Amino acid sequence: MSTENEGNAVPPAPSAPPVPVASPAASPQGPAPDGNAPTAPLPPVPQDTRAAAHEQDPAFAGQAAAHQAGPAPDGSWPPPPPSTPTYGDGGAGGYGGAGGGGVGWGASYQQPAPKPRSGRGGLVAAVLVAALVAGGLGGGLGYTLARDNDSGGSTTVSASDSGAAQVKRAPGTIANVAARALPSTVTIEAESSNGEGGTGTGFVFDKQGHIVTNNHVVADAVDGGKLTATFPDGKKYDAEIVGHAQGYDVAVIKLKNAPSDLNPLALGNSDKVAVGDETIAIGAPFGLSNTVTTGIISAKDRPVASSDGSSSSKASYMSALQTDASINPGNSGGPLLDASGAVIGINSAIQSSSSGGFGSGQSGSIGLGFAIPINQAKYVAQQLIKTGKPVYAKIGASVSLEDSTDGAKITDQGAAGAAAVETGGPADKAGLKPGDVITKLDDHVIDSGPTLIGEIWTHKPGDKVKITYKRGGQEHTVDLALGSRDGDS
Repeated sequence: MSTENEGNAVPPAPSAPPVPVASPAASPQGPAPDGNAPTAPLPPVPQDTRAAAHEQDPAFAGQAAAHQAGPAPDGSWPPPPPSTPTYGDGGAGGYGGAGGGGVGWGASYQQPAPKPRSGRGGLVAAVLVAALVAGGLGGGLGYTLARDNDSGGSTTVSASDSGAAQVKRAPGTIANVAARALPSTVTIEAESSNGEGGTGTGFVFDKQGHIVTNNHVVADAVDGGKLTATFPDGKKYDAEIVGHAQGYDVAVIKLKNAPSDLNPLALGNSDKVAVGDETIAIGAPFGLSNTVTTGIISAKDRPVASSDGSSSSKASYMSALQTDASINPGNSGGPLLDASGAVIGINSAIQSSSSGGFGSGQSGSIGLGFAIPINQAKYVAQQLIKTGKPVYAKIGASVSLEDSTDGAKITDQGAAGAAAVETGGPADKAGLKPGDVITKLDDHVIDSGPTLIGEIWTHKPGDKVKITYKRGGQEHTVDLALGSRDGDS
């Protein structure tokens, strides 16, 4: 499935069963959409115009692969987006071919370009002020009418303030979880050197001041930009980027002059999550910081390729947790919690209709949100803190990124004339050849190249996996140990 990260073009997303629906998300690397939220929508994958681009899976050999019948595409990583489909807010067609929506990054909330950040704040403030004025008028009129009609002798009953009547917010209730988790979340503002940027969310990862968020939330500030993190109590800190992984859409920033009383959020086990489990999302949708929404886990292992829909966008791949908790631009990078308050995912992308809201033209939630499983995000974050660079697992083969339901096909030729199967790599050692179609990785069904990439990246280099593939109509199974590739380039 393909999603939008706030406007960048994304390679067609896998439709592995169940086929994930792309959700819109905001991407700091693309042009700022009309809004202030870093939560980019997932770019939609057009059903009838899906590009036949064949790029090498960055997880496999680190370079784009060419379609067996045509010239090899650009070999740079991450894989370049297909030339035909785009997955921005205005994209046509969802993953299942329905029009009017798209999947994109759900992380950063970006303001309508080219207005400066203050303009975004002004827009929101104006809306809120108008609402307050209208509310004041309504309240005054209501009081006047009530005073003029006070002959009815109506009597009201007030709730008791005694302890017995107080609402109980015991451990496990949403109010209790929110009260404990909110102090450890931050609203992130990223601004590039030219003044463009957006708003996203992050959460405290450790007592040393590291904050975990989405790559697309902080992308604007990567080259000489500015980052700030604001806690719910209003305390604001400057921050710096420790490391970012475009392919995983994970980033780690660190607070400057971090306070000594930070309380990291407890990390759960995303492998143990079940469909139907309660979820709680915290973020800054459309710039509204410290917002709490609830829902359930709607599905697991959704193959999602997210981007912001722009022509220069590079896709991120995930085998995502799907939730119906309300997620909007600005929620990106925020924690997805379970009923106990443990982090089970990082909100990253949403499927959204094409209609805008808040005067920005940016799409909002329709109940299809996608989060990076915390088990994967934890590994990536620790690697970024340790070395500043991400490490990706790979099989060392170039696969087609065409949308299909048959599997991930190893192309006849790699990028720039390179071999489709890396000599001496894991796939080569396992006996895989161009033309082979991979249909399973362990017990996970593989329906396309992007699905395979997302599944491989849930593993670590050195992990042993079982690959099922078809060759000449015959099915074969082979074990292989995953290789590794350092960095996004």
